Parts: sequence; C-alpha cells; structure tokens
Amino acid sequence: MIITRRLRANGLGFTVDEAGEGDAIALCLHGFPESRFSWRQQLPALAAAGWRAVAPDLRGYGDSDKPRGREAYRLHHLTADAVALFDALGARRRLLIGHDWGAMVAWSFALRQALPLDGLVVMNVPHPSVFRKALRHSWAQRRRSWYMGAFQLPWLPEAILTAGGGWGVGQAIRGMAVDKSAFPPDVLEVYRRNALQPGAMTAMINYYRANMAALGGGEPAPVIETPTLMIWGEQDKALGLELTEGYGPLVSDFTLERLPGISHWVQQEAPDEVNTRLLAWLARRGLN
Repeated sequence: MIITRRLRANGLGFTVDEAGEGDAIALCLHGFPESRFSWRQQLPALAAAGWRAVAPDLRGYGDSDKPRGREAYRLHHLTADAVALFDALGARRRLLIGHDWGAMVAWSFALRQALPLDGLVVMNVPHPSVFRKALRHSWAQRRRSWYMGAFQLPWLPEAILTAGGGWGVGQAIRGMAVDKSAFPPDVLEVYRRNALQPGAMTAMINYYRANMAALGGGEPAPVIETPTLMIWGEQDKALGLELTEGYGPLVSDFTLERLPGISHWVQQEAPDEVNTRLLAWLARRGLN
C-alpha cells in the first residue's frame, strides 16, 4: 500500500509517497516535468523486495515547497535535499534511484559522496562527464538538447507549457513516448495540474536555468565506487544511445540495461520490465 505524507527536510516541506517499512530506504527522485506520481509502479515492487520506498515531489514540484529564485535550484541545493530526506527518514541503508533530473541529482550525490550509498540506479540520464563530452563533440546531441537553451529565455517557456490548461506539459510527455497508451488523459492530468500550481512552472524550469553552466563544464570526476545500475530506454528523443558508453573509467561497478523500443519515460512506459531488471540487479548485488 502507498501512503502519502509530509516531511520536513533541508528547511523545506516535501510531500512523499511511501511503501514498505524499516530503515532501508530506497529514495526515488523524479524528473522534468513529472512528480512523485511517476514512481507509482516501482514503490510496491521495491517494498516487496525489502526496501522502504519513498518518492518525494522534488523542490518546486507538485505538493512540495517552491522556493523563489533561480539560485534555490542549483544542483548543490538539490543534492542537499536528498541528503536531508535520507536523514529525515532515518535511513541506515540507502538506495538512491533517479530518472531524468532526479538521475542528475543522484549522480551528483554519488560524485560528492554526500552520504554512503548501498546502491545507485539511474534512468535515462548520463554521467555528467559523459554528457559534457557529448555536448562538446557531438552535433547530434547538441541538436537534441536544443530545449535546454530555449529554457534560458524569461517567461516564454512557462507561457508555452502552461497554455491551454497545461497542454504543453502533457504534450511534452506524450509526444516523446513510444507507447502513447502509457499516458492516458488521467495520467497527463496529474502532471498538467501540478504545473499549473502558482510558481511551479518557473520552479521546474529553474532547474535548467540554474545549472546550465554545470551541465556544460566542470572538473574531472572522481570514480564512483557505489554499485551502479543504468536502465536506458533506447528510443529517447532527447538523449542519444551513445551516452550509455564510456563508463569504465568513471564507475567501478557498472551495469547497463538497455530497453529497446522504450522512450525516455522508461519507468512509466515499461514498468514491468524496469521492475524486473531492477529487482534482479538488487538480488545479484545482495541489496534485497
């Protein structure tokens, strides 16, 4: 059973969905323009595997607090939120799972060694060093990432995405999906309604505005020693399949699971396959 409750962490209020019990915490971080709802089909599976699975609305999203200003959405603040959520939940074992922007936060958490992790799972977002290299050397990836530049414009992205009762948010999700049936009107309505909350759309886009420089450059990354699973929908229109390559020098224990015919929205479009691969990896690593 999934319950919804409110937590205080890093000075902010977070609304979380939660399944399972205990102090082995699987923290699931969603992406843009989604919410905690995107993990609805993973939480029970993780709970059945022995984890207390928790999916928060990230800062600026859904029913969580929405601090004002671009600076509030810098990556170090987002990483600190994840640290504080683990602490608020009383975690003694920690599994960090992220998709899209949630995966970027997860990578940052592991690279900064913010807290010890038992396992790291990332879905359809590459290691920052891999992404930076692609942005420098791949015109194809630069073209796919055009929207990141567009999001730097003031007010216009918000106006486009919230017009028509949030039609643009729904279209951003359904338009990228391979299996459109995974996103019926009632599912898209959740994301549209969240985006229309006061201040929400600006907060969501501020993830891109606050971190554009960090996405494009940075210092050499330390090797991640945490066992890491990458699950990747191969039909991602925003991120090329080449971004799944070159992890040997970056992650000491790296497993890649590619899902053919699945879009960027991997855990929602292929929940059974994602859960099967995730739980099998947890079992192989003794993380259940």
